[in-house]
Amino acid sequence: MTWSGSMNIRIRNFKTDDFEDVLYIESESFTEHNPFAYMHFYEMHGDMFLVAEYLDFIVGFIMGYRLNETEGRVFSLAVREEFQGRGIGAMLLDSLFKVFYSNLLKYATLEVRTSNLKARNLYRKMGFIPCWIEKEYYSDGEDGIIMKLKLSSYRFHDLDLFAKKIESISMRDSERFDK
Repeated sequence: MTWSGSMNIRIRNFKTDDFEDVLYIESESFTEHNPFAYMHFYEMHGDMFLVAEYLDFIVGFIMGYRLNETEGRVFSLAVREEFQGRGIGAMLLDSLFKVFYSNLLKYATLEVRTSNLKARNLYRKMGFIPCWIEKEYYSDGEDGIIMKLKLSSYRFHDLDLFAKKIESISMRDSERFDK
């Protein structure tokens, strides 16, 4: 999936060759990290682990998972510092929302540090609503804000292309079922 604009960013599924780049971005972005969690996550939720690629260079990633029957959880989102502010985080979120939606999930949730104003603003622009505060959510004692988005109210980027893809998957599945 390629996004148009001033940069040619391609959003695609994570591959094991991306591991080193993802760890670099993750360590640049977060104080708490566990490198083994990323490979475990890939093994368990590979279809919801996406990267943003620019000229064969990984510039961001997002990881999500099915929390329950109706809800997808954004586990981690990060963009290389020098590429922030260019809409890559929004592209990654949009792409993960499509995966959630195609898996029949109705909501997306996430948590964000109260001090991370840049991320909070992005999430609000994407349609997330703050629901409650988890006191001392992070290991350093900082509170986390739990935010939620109803996917049916989200305006997907390239919706026509996305709808055709979903329709082709449905047609293929129904043909298999009819046999």
